[in-house]
Amino acid sequence: IAPLPTAALRRLYDTSNYGRLQLNNGLALVPQMGWNSWNFFACNINDTLIRETADALVSTGLAALGYNYVNIDDCWSYVKRGNKGQLLPDPKTFPSGIKSLADYVHGKGLKLGIYSDAGVSTCQVRPGSLHHENDDAALFASW
Repeated sequence: IAPLPTAALRRLYDTSNYGRLQLNNGLALVPQMGWNSWNFFACNINDTLIRETADALVSTGLAALGYNYVNIDDCWSYVKRGNKGQLLPDPKTFPSGIKSLADYVHGKGLKLGIYSDAGVSTCQVRPGSLHHENDDAALFASW
């Protein structure tokens, strides 16, 4: 395979055309910004930590700057699905459930993100969404 000429490389990596196909609908004007539980806490998360993080995003002014996502990564769910195949929050770490937590986060003007996996299980061997995609998406939306 012949190497690409320099001009072709420049065109390939030319960022001046980024956004040319962007929709002019007012959405995604800035990147999604926020906080994710995994980077520092991994599986050591709970309801109190997520609420305190939401409080901190607001009180430090980060939410006003656009940091409006509170993303709960792996380990929020119980290790097995419920009797009807539904995801369940871990009762030890999220005793009030995710709906209550989501209401709290939304009440702060923030958005809640929640982790799942496209496979049978998450990286930490909690239930994944494979074959449950529609039900899980409906559950997340209900929160």
